[in-house]
Amino acid sequence: MDIKITIIDREGEAHTVDAPTDMNMNLMELVRSYELAPEGTIGICGGMAMCASCQCYVLSEHNLPEMTDDEDAMLAEAFFVQNNSRLGCQIQITSELDGLQIQLAPEE
Repeated sequence: MDIKITIIDREGEAHTVDAPTDMNMNLMELVRSYELAPEGTIGICGGMAMCASCQCYVLSEHNLPEMTDDEDAMLAEAFFVQNNSRLGCQIQITSELDGLQIQLAPEE
């Protein structure tokens, strides 16, 4: 089943996209699949929480999975971090995220 997720790209343009909940994808992979960030500027580490290229700001009041220690440590070193920052690679797409709104953080 697909859900709707709104992604605001780094130019400030909002894209509401269909996100499959049955493919074990994460937000970073979703952004890449819709080419909402230039190649090589997102998911550089391959989704291992070892870079902050997929940092995003969560704009909606969704219940997200708890932050792992790796994600917390990576965000502690990243640029442009805000209270609502998360790493897109660490957020799996599930039906609970229907209507989620995120904004991609600026490139470092």
